[in-house]
Parts: sequence; structure tokens; C-alpha cells
Amino acid sequence: MRRFAAPLVLGAAVTFAFNAPLPAHAATPKDQLVIGTSLAQVLSLDPQQGTEVKTQEILANTYDRLVFADQNDQNKIKPQLAESWTIDDKAITFKLKPAKFASGNPVTGKDVVFSLVRLLKLDQAAATNFKSAGYTAANIETMISAPDDTSFRITLTDNVIPEALLYRLAMGVSSIVDSVEVQKHVKNNDFGNEWLRTNTAGSGPYSLRRWSPNDIVLLEANPQYRDGTPAIRRIIMRHVPESQAARLMLEHGDIDIANALTAADVKTFENKPGFTIDRVKTGGYYVLAMNAGKEPLSKPQVREAIAYGIDYKGIADTILGPYGRVRNVPVPQDWPGAIANPDWSLQPEKARKLLAEAGYPNGFSLTLKTISQTPRVDMATAIQANLAQIGITVTIQQGNGADIVAAHRARDFDLLLPQSSAFMPTPLGALDNFTNNPDNSREANNAGNFVWRSAWDISELNALRESANKERDDTRRLAMVKELQEKFIAQKPAVLPLFERFEPIVVSARVKNYHGDSASLTRIEGVSKADKP
Repeated sequence: MRRFAAPLVLGAAVTFAFNAPLPAHAATPKDQLVIGTSLAQVLSLDPQQGTEVKTQEILANTYDRLVFADQNDQNKIKPQLAESWTIDDKAITFKLKPAKFASGNPVTGKDVVFSLVRLLKLDQAAATNFKSAGYTAANIETMISAPDDTSFRITLTDNVIPEALLYRLAMGVSSIVDSVEVQKHVKNNDFGNEWLRTNTAGSGPYSLRRWSPNDIVLLEANPQYRDGTPAIRRIIMRHVPESQAARLMLEHGDIDIANALTAADVKTFENKPGFTIDRVKTGGYYVLAMNAGKEPLSKPQVREAIAYGIDYKGIADTILGPYGRVRNVPVPQDWPGAIANPDWSLQPEKARKLLAEAGYPNGFSLTLKTISQTPRVDMATAIQANLAQIGITVTIQQGNGADIVAAHRARDFDLLLPQSSAFMPTPLGALDNFTNNPDNSREANNAGNFVWRSAWDISELNALRESANKERDDTRRLAMVKELQEKFIAQKPAVLPLFERFEPIVVSARVKNYHGDSASLTRIEGVSKADKP
């Protein structure tokens, strides 16, 4: 991370400017990009730990990965730190570009090895997709190597095809950290985690200047960046959790981008001169997680009753709007192999009958936990009203990102409203969150696993998912994708997809070449700003 002579003075100036009364029609500087967002879920900036959506936006600009998925070119895998790569029967070998970290240290194959070893050795939620591919804390050091300073080699496993491994290497958790710098800050064998939670050590176009939780993130252009200084010298992410405040700031020119607006506030920018709406398709979902380790949610009939007790269309029309569309199958409806939606809809009579058959004719009470964030709070309120119609009394418990995420990972909930993302832009990438649970025991402590958190034992689904990931024949793999979806629906899921998730981003027309990324790995290096819209 680059060091500056007077960070406190700058920090005070920025804070003063941001807390001052808003002038009418202010204009942000041409070389700065100001984003109004919610930083509530930014809990750690360690790239091998932080997986939350807004964290990914920060990591995407402060770190490089070997490769990235170019969503502007059909999600093709393209080079980032890698110059090229070759695939043989045993491994993928990468040739690295000449590059430097923000510290000035050269990027070498040893840094790539260090980064992936620490990912698996830290063994947190961020490592989940590599573990499902067959890489573990115990074997990772034997599976990767740096033949020399300009190359890196990773051995293939039998668990996934090479394409799927490349998509994993394109994830934010695969960011390459400066091993020399990080090792200066290791304490008690923590792989530098305590330090990297609040600092950056990457080779991306920006480096971290300041992070005040639930306040501001300030990124400065990295003078060591291999492709030169970007046009945008500074990125400022401001915590603006109130949608109306963000809307007014965008209209007045105090921010350039707003990405945490309510559906109603997004709608005010439709066809409005000077603004565009980028509706980013994530491949993920808003989900109702049910704790199948507790009665009555352990009973499939109860879970099915809940599925018939929700007014999906009403919620989509009145609350979600540009944030989502109804979809109860964990493959987006226009992706290859997607099956038709089941007939789940608000059918109170059918739901009450299912509850009676399960032994609950008089219903029961549950608590629904949710992060206090658009649009999930309004969704929770609507679900509370819907389930009351079938005899289920729901109490809503709101909390910040740290509280709710911790409860989810600890199986400490009845109902919970998380969101998912597709870690790779393929049907199996979307299905992974919903069909992956190799060991449901509490002793497995697999808190990074979406299904494990709901204590939903799906050994048959998991085995089929593993087979599909190994299958190299496209036709056979697509048939298995369809079978996975059908069996998922038949088992009355404890991780119920509610709505296919979109991220609507409202952008000032001054901003050029900004394209939101489906995995929130939006790079700013190619973005510029005009003097006027």
C-alpha cells in the first residue's frame, strides 16, 4: 500500500467537505469518481477473506487477478496479470506480464503461489469454490508452483473442467497480493490477515488511501500501475444508505453514481436527461433461507407451504422493480438449460392444507433476520404479511451486515434473507450456491457454504452436482443441469430462490465507459468524465 505524508489532514478535509451543506448543482471534479452506495457490508478488505458485494468493487480496483471474465464479450476469460496460458492434461501454466505492486515490489510467480496458499490456509468462506474444485489447505502447496519469477502452474483436479478452474481464478478471492509486503505484517501465523483487513497490497490501478467503516472509502491512482495512471485519479465511495438522500445528491451533481437506490428512486431517472440506468444482471438471487436444522422447517411440507405462501409477483411489482424478477429455480430463466418455473405463487388455501398435513393446523411463529438494506427490509415486511395469511407469525429482526452474516454462518436463525451470486457465468456457477453441501454435520463447520448454513442435507443433489462439474461433454453436462434443477424443486428447498437479482446503477451522463460487472468486480481504469453531461 502506498504511504502518504499527511493522511489525517486530507481525511479531515474530505470529511469537512462531505459534511458541509450541499450547494445547488455542484460538480464533482473531472478526475474524481464519487459513488453513493451502502458500505454496511464492507467488513474486511482482505481479498482472501472479504466476499461481500461492495468489498468486491474495492478489491477489483486495488488488486489484479491472473485472468478476468469479460462480460462485454460473452464472459470470455481474458488476461489480466497473465500474458498467456497453456492447458495440458495435467495443469494450466501461466506466463505473467511485467508488473509491480503499489509498494514497488515486482509481481512474480511466487506472489501468485503465496496468494492461493493463503486463500486455502485461511480457510474462510472465500475458499469455498476452490475447495469444491478439490483444492484444500492440506494439498494446495503440492498443487501449485512458480517454475520461475514470470510463470505460475496449477495442477488440475478431477473435480472440475479447466474452464471452471479459470473462472475460479477470475474471482475476487483470487486476487494476487504482495507477498513481500504482507509477510512484514504477519502476526501469530495469521498470514497478515489483521493488517490486510484494513490495508491493500495489490498491483491494481488504485490503492487504498482511507477506509472509515460505514462512512467512506477513498482510493488513489497507483503510480506503479503497469498500464499507466488512469484518467480517474481518485475514487470516493460514500456511505449513503438513505435512498432519497442519494437521489438528491445525484441530481445535484454531488455524486456521479448511485447504486443503492430504492426501486421508486431508480424509476425517477428513467428517460431523465443527463442520466443512464445500468441494470446489471448478477446471475444471483434474493433468497429465503430456512433453517432445516430446526422444527418445523425441517419438514419438507412446511417449506413447501411457505413457498406457496409468498406473493412473488406482488413483491416484484411493488418493491423490487428493477432489482429483480420472479424466479424460483436457481438458474436464470434465459441461461442455457434453465427449466420452467414451478407453480409456486400465493395460494393460501393450499399452503394452509400443507401445514395441517405437516401437523401444524394452527400455524407457528418464526423470526426473520435481514440486513437493513434496500430492498431486503421491504421484502421482509411483505413476506411477514404474506405468511400471516397462512397462519405463520413472523417477527422481523434487522441488523447490520456483520450481525446478520454472522448469524447466517452460525446457523443462528429461523428465516433469513441473503442474496447469492453466480461465481461463474454458467448454469453450474449459478447452481453451486443451491446444490453444494458435501458434509451437513455441524462439525464440518463449513460456514462458507450457502446450503450448509441452512442445515439442509442434500447428499443426492451434491453428488449429482459433483458429477456435472466433472463432465466434459457439453450435451451430457447440460442434461445433468436440467436434472439438478428438477430434483432441487422436488426436495422443497430450504434455500428458496425468490427473485433473480439485478443491480440497477444510476450513472451521470458525465461518466464515460462505466459498465457494472455481474460479480461486482467493476474496474474504473477505463472510465473517464466529461466536463458536462
